[in-house]
Amino acid sequence: MPDVTIDNRHVSVPDGSTVLDAASALGIEIPTLCHYPGCAPQNSCLVCVVSINGSDRLEPSCSTRVVEGMTVQNDCDTVRAARRTALELLLSDHAGDCIAPCQNTCPAHMDIPLMLRQIGEGDLAEALITVKRDIPLPAVLGRICPAPCESGCRRSASDDPVSVCMLKRYVADQDLATGSPFVPPRQPDSGKRVAIIGAGPTGLSAAYYLQQSGHQCVVFDDQDQPGGMLRYGVPEEAPERDVLDGEIDIVRQLGAEFRMNTRIGHDLTLQQLRDDYDAVLLAVGHIDDQLGGALGVTMSDHGIAAERATFRTDLPGVFAAGGSVRQTRLAVRSVADGKDAAVQIDRHLAGNTGLVVLDTYNSLMGRLREDELADYMLGAPELERITPAGGLKRGYGPDEALTEAQRCLQCDCSAACDCRIRQYATQYEADRNRFRGTRRRFERRVRASDVIYEPGKCIACGLCVEITRQAGEPLGVTFVGRGFDVRIATPNDQSISDGLGRVAAECIDACPTGSLVFAGGTSASCGSHPPPTE
Repeated sequence: MPDVTIDNRHVSVPDGSTVLDAASALGIEIPTLCHYPGCAPQNSCLVCVVSINGSDRLEPSCSTRVVEGMTVQNDCDTVRAARRTALELLLSDHAGDCIAPCQNTCPAHMDIPLMLRQIGEGDLAEALITVKRDIPLPAVLGRICPAPCESGCRRSASDDPVSVCMLKRYVADQDLATGSPFVPPRQPDSGKRVAIIGAGPTGLSAAYYLQQSGHQCVVFDDQDQPGGMLRYGVPEEAPERDVLDGEIDIVRQLGAEFRMNTRIGHDLTLQQLRDDYDAVLLAVGHIDDQLGGALGVTMSDHGIAAERATFRTDLPGVFAAGGSVRQTRLAVRSVADGKDAAVQIDRHLAGNTGLVVLDTYNSLMGRLREDELADYMLGAPELERITPAGGLKRGYGPDEALTEAQRCLQCDCSAACDCRIRQYATQYEADRNRFRGTRRRFERRVRASDVIYEPGKCIACGLCVEITRQAGEPLGVTFVGRGFDVRIATPNDQSISDGLGRVAAECIDACPTGSLVFAGGTSASCGSHPPPTE
C-alpha cells in the first residue's frame, strides 16, 4: 500500500494503482477524455497530465503508477497551462456546434431547438417552461422582436428560416388563453429586499427571476403603468395591451410590488433606497449625465458605468443593466440583461461576491460550405415556411404551429449537456482560436443505422476501438488514416452501428465529445450558466 501525496493530501492505495486512481480515492477530479473504466490507458488526450516530484516533465495520470513517497501536483499553473493547451489542440479543427446557431444569435440564448422539439411533440406546457427559463415576456416579444435568432437558422441558407419568434408567441398565447397561466415556483422567502428602478423590460425581467429566488422586489417607475418601452415606446396596437398586462400580472403573482408615479432623484433618492433595501438595480433606460451625477453614479460614454460581467456599479450593492448602461433598442436584449443582472444580484445577496462565472465554452462552426449544407439537409422535412392563414396579427393555429416546428433541423448537439471536452474547455478557459486552422469538413453519417457518427468531433481517443475489441465484436471499429486525418471506421465502410454492435450504448457513453450519439437523441436544456467557481 504505497503512500502518495496529491496537492498536499495523503492517501495509501493498493500496489499497481495509477495516479488517477489515487486522486479518485481522495475525491480529487483529474480531467481525462480518453480514460474509461475497464479499458487500458490510451494516453491519447494528454488532458490528465500532472507534475511528479516537482519535475518539469509532465506525466499522464491515467497510466503513471504510484510509488512510495510520490508527490503529485495536480492543480498548479504549469499543469493547468498544459491541460489548456492540450484542449486547444484537440479543439483546433473541431467540426461541430455545441448549441444551435439560432440559440447562439438569440440575445437571451433561449434553448430554441428544445422548444421546437416540444412544440412538434405537442407538449406546449414544457415548451412554455423552456421559453420562460430565459424569456419572461414571450407573448409580447413574439409580436415586436425583429427575430435575430432567425438570422442564424441554418435552414435559411437552403430555403427559409424556421419562424421561431411566432412559435414562441404561439406557446405564450396558448398559456395566457387558459385564464390561469403558468407561474413558476418560488423559493422560500430569503428575507432580502431589492429595489428595482424602472418597470420596463429589464426591470420586469429582473423582478421575474429575483422573485423566483425568494427575494422581495419593489419596482419603482415614473409612469402610470408598468411596461416602459413595451407600453409607451411602440405603436398602440403592437403589442396588444391585454397581452402586456397579462404577462406583467405573472410578475405580480410571483410577489413583486409596483410603485408607480415615483421618480428617482425627485420623489426618493438613491441613498434612501440603499438604506432601505439589500440591493438596488437601476433599469431606467437612457440616463443623462445630469441625472447620473444627481444619483452619485459614475457615468460612461453609453450610460452608467457598470462591470460588464457582474452589472455592479462603483456603489456597493447598486447594479445597473439594460438601456441604463448601453444603447439598445432590442427589447429581447434588455430582457436578457434583466435576467443576467438577477443572477448577479442573487449571488450578491447570498454573500458570494467573490464568485466568478465562467462563460460556457461553445464550439461554433460558422457558415457551412455548400457541400456541407447539402449533407446537412439530407433527410430534412421538405416543408415550406408557413404563413398563418388568419394573418400575422392572429398568429398560428395548432396545426400550423406543429408543422412549422417540425421544419427545425435540430442543429444543436444532443450530447452538449454532458460533453466532457466542453466541460473541461469551460473549466480551463480554452481558446478555440489559438491553434485554429482550416476546420475539418462537417460530416454526419447516419445511413439506415440508429447511431450517428460525426467524424469532425472525434478526437481519436480510441475508447470505442478498445470497447469493441474487448467485446469481441465481429466487425468492430478501427483507426483509418494518419495524423490529423485519422478517423474511426468499420471494415468495408459498413455502417457504424454494425461495427459497434452489442456495445453501441457503452461506446456512446464513453465518447467524450458527442462524436457518437443515438439517432434522435435529445437532451434537456443545459441552462444558461455553468456553476460558479472561486
